[in-house]
Amino acid sequence: MRNVINTQASLGEWPIGDIVLDLKSRDDIPKLLVGLQYIYKTPGLRDEVFAILQDIIPRHVDGKKASHTLGRPGMEQWKILVLGVVRLGLDADYDRLQELANQHNTLRQMLGHADWYDKHTYELQTLKDNLRLFTPELLGRINDAVVRAGHTLGKKSPEDVLTGRCDSFVVETDVHFPTDINLLYDAIRKTIGCCAQISNTHAPL
Repeated sequence: MRNVINTQASLGEWPIGDIVLDLKSRDDIPKLLVGLQYIYKTPGLRDEVFAILQDIIPRHVDGKKASHTLGRPGMEQWKILVLGVVRLGLDADYDRLQELANQHNTLRQMLGHADWYDKHTYELQTLKDNLRLFTPELLGRINDAVVRAGHTLGKKSPEDVLTGRCDSFVVETDVHFPTDINLLYDAIRKTIGCCAQISNTHAPL
């Protein structure tokens, strides 16, 4: 049995839309949580994302999906979305994700846990078993919904070309010393690639 989100708030639980996030923080986690909070606070987008989340259902051995209404309760699908986004956004392994899910206050608020009353913790295997249900196909559908909402927020139509800015930085890497043999190898390698490209472009039909 799965629910998208628990609509019955527990004692001490903050409404997700009222969670105060540090907008001045340069860490990645507040930025991810701001995006998740926007999804939750935007009715049309929230309904679309929640409809997609309803497809996060485990399968039986015979390949059939489990029931939405029967069986013992599983992890709420909103929690799977939050933990999945944090894991992908931070490129974190499951050990770090477990530490964040059990100790990070604002992340726990986004998961629907109270600050002082709720002592629920996540086991490592529980995270692995549930997040494997958050497939790339489901993530792609959610990404499409968020992009459409972004066009609406920016008052752009889906056909409009969007522009953006990015910053670059230097990364230390290994560069081979430019000996004669290395330069000759690079020249031959590039020449062969150019010849192959010209041949494919101008070859007779």
